[in-house]
Amino acid sequence: MRKLWTKLSPRRRFQFFCLLLLMFLASFAEIMSVGAVLPFLGVITDPIQVFENPSMQFGIQYLGVKGPDELILPITIAFIAATLIAGCVRLLLLYAMTRLSYGTGHDLSADIYRRTLYQNYSVHVARNSSEVINGIIIKSSTVISGVLTPILTIISSFIIMIGIIGVLCFINLSVALSAFGGFGALYISVIYYTRVKIALNSLIISQQSNSIVKVLQEGLMGIRDVIIHDSQEIHALDYREADLPLRRASGDNLFISGFPRFAMEAIGMTLIAIIAYFMTQQETQISNSLPVLGALALGAQRLLPIMQHTYSAYTSIKGSKASLDDVNSLLDQPIPDYAGTQLVSPMKFNRDISLENVSFRYLQSEPLILSNINLNLRKGSRIGIIGATGSGKSTLFDLIVGLFFPSDGQIKIDGEVITPQNVRSWRSHIAHVPQDIYLSDNTILQNIAFGVPLENIDFERAKKAAKGAQIDDLIESWDMRYETFVGEHGIRLSGGQRQRIGIARALYKEADVLIFDEATSALDNKTEKSVVESIEGLDKELTVLIIAHRLTTLRNCDLIIEVSNKSINIKTYDQALQNS
Repeated sequence: MRKLWTKLSPRRRFQFFCLLLLMFLASFAEIMSVGAVLPFLGVITDPIQVFENPSMQFGIQYLGVKGPDELILPITIAFIAATLIAGCVRLLLLYAMTRLSYGTGHDLSADIYRRTLYQNYSVHVARNSSEVINGIIIKSSTVISGVLTPILTIISSFIIMIGIIGVLCFINLSVALSAFGGFGALYISVIYYTRVKIALNSLIISQQSNSIVKVLQEGLMGIRDVIIHDSQEIHALDYREADLPLRRASGDNLFISGFPRFAMEAIGMTLIAIIAYFMTQQETQISNSLPVLGALALGAQRLLPIMQHTYSAYTSIKGSKASLDDVNSLLDQPIPDYAGTQLVSPMKFNRDISLENVSFRYLQSEPLILSNINLNLRKGSRIGIIGATGSGKSTLFDLIVGLFFPSDGQIKIDGEVITPQNVRSWRSHIAHVPQDIYLSDNTILQNIAFGVPLENIDFERAKKAAKGAQIDDLIESWDMRYETFVGEHGIRLSGGQRQRIGIARALYKEADVLIFDEATSALDNKTEKSVVESIEGLDKELTVLIIAHRLTTLRNCDLIIEVSNKSINIKTYDQALQNS
């Protein structure tokens, strides 16, 4: 929790300190409400005794009370007022705790997502997205409901508990200490004997929540294959096997946190009955013991739920420890210095892109994927990249755009080496059309101008980009035209239509370097030819890199790079066609 505290903003920390002051106010209100019951019951049973009590004389004189009977109304009003004020303060405390807890939960989940987006591409490649999604959506919520809110509950309960015990000790010291000590010992015993089970359940909940998100992603993202292969029952079984342990562990923790309550209530009522018996045996009049018994009963009625809430909060914290560890780990993701700042200026790109003795491997223990690559690409050229599956074509592309950095060697733009510090300036020159186009569940216009706020979209620029991608006529034939929704992942469009939207997106950026990574693979020959011709008709200052399997896609390229055996061969289109 100390680690989590350091992740909170100064504003949130200040709010927590304000909440602490409100907790003390609630404790004072509880003291007043419990303390007020003693004179209230006293004036109901024996008003003369209360009227003659020395501690009441200042109030009696201030109110101008003439006799014992006149005390009943003001003390009744005072008791009701103390009770209502205590209730209102507790409601205010609950409201403030809830708002602050869930507001902090928003801060944490948003920070995790932001930090995740800023991680290097190699980090995203190395881990499963379901773990991150689970951390952002589920585990951050678990930390709020299972850790942060319970901690606030414990602090609040302790403050109020101390106040109530202080009042009860004032009424009857030995009885108050005996009752609190007995109840406390019972709760400590339960905590001791259940701690291992709760810790084990915490690990199960953390691990299985990851599995559940993974199973759901695989089933829903691949729904076409699930239906075609008739594998619904297999995926449903995978979900049951992931979900059942989580539900059982959560249920066990809920039972462990709740079961002492019923035993404590029974013990508490028994204790009050025993105290009542002995007090009536010692007092000459039942009226003398009744106010004390009433105050003790009210104090116990307030104290037992608070002790139960404290214990439940403790078990919740222990049961959520593994999720808290995962959230802390995600919050520890480093974030670059430039995060949240505007790009000062793009890197200068007037001459060429050069690779000098570039080698790359994903991990030091793994073999090289590319070895000692030397390459010079002049600005405004059309470059084709071919090679067998797994030869390293996409890796070469990832290096050029700065998604990965060379294990050895350097990549330079106009002689300036690409580094983690300036790679952002280089990427501002690049537009990318991948093989698998991601389309959000938005309009055609918003998908072409992807990442641009709706109010900032240049409609004419979007139409020009659509025309360059050979999809403008199709869009204009739809009823909603550019306001047509594409569905989740563009499910309402064909594969070729999705690819052309991706090409229009790249053209909308108006970048210096346009990279097609198998971008025409889903197009028919006629459409591919028109798209290739539109690419050829682009500004000659635009540098175009095309990764493809089909040589026909590359017929207008200035040179073709063949990637094989960790190295490259540079050819013309005719040479590549001869050797294919």
